Amino acid sequence: MPDSIQAHAAEQIRYIRDTMSRATEFTALPGWGGVAMGVTAVATAIVSGPPDNSLRWIGLWLADAFTAAAIGLATMARKARRSGTPLLSAAPAYRFALGYVPPLVAGIVLTPVFATLDLIARLPGCWLLLYGTALASGGVNSVRLVPVMGVCFMAPAVVAFAAPAAWGHWMLATGFGGLHIVFGFVIARRYGG
Repeated sequence: MPDSIQAHAAEQIRYIRDTMSRATEFTALPGWGGVAMGVTAVATAIVSGPPDNSLRWIGLWLADAFTAAAIGLATMARKARRSGTPLLSAAPAYRFALGYVPPLVAGIVLTPVFATLDLIARLPGCWLLLYGTALASGGVNSVRLVPVMGVCFMAPAVVAFAAPAAWGHWMLATGFGGLHIVFGFVIARRYGG
């Protein structure tokens, strides 16, 4: 009889932990990392200039995307470690990734499609729209500010599609640069770095 009581108690504790894990938000988003990603995007916009259907232009922005991803992952891991939250095994991080990753994969697939169709000049709208969608959908499992940030990324995406193609790098600077810097500061101040 004592073994069944102990097994029942262990099962109840497991249930409570799972319930609490599902109810928590993903808060390991790196505010200062977002600021750093914004700074690299502004620098890339200045160096790249307007979209010109060249591999140089697309290469600069892809290099910045890899740099931003490295900054984001490193600062997210550092923030999680400082707070004592396991990053990879946490259910909130997993749920965030389930919403965040698919739009990014769509961007990875669409980038060479746009490039082969000589639509590189329209990639800024595509990238901003899909990144905004990634933040909005992944942010459902995060702090309320993240989906708002995602919707804000969609605004320069619309402008990038509607405006002359030469404005593309300024829309990327506005979104990946300015919005990352502004929201990064807010996240850093409100949610611990």
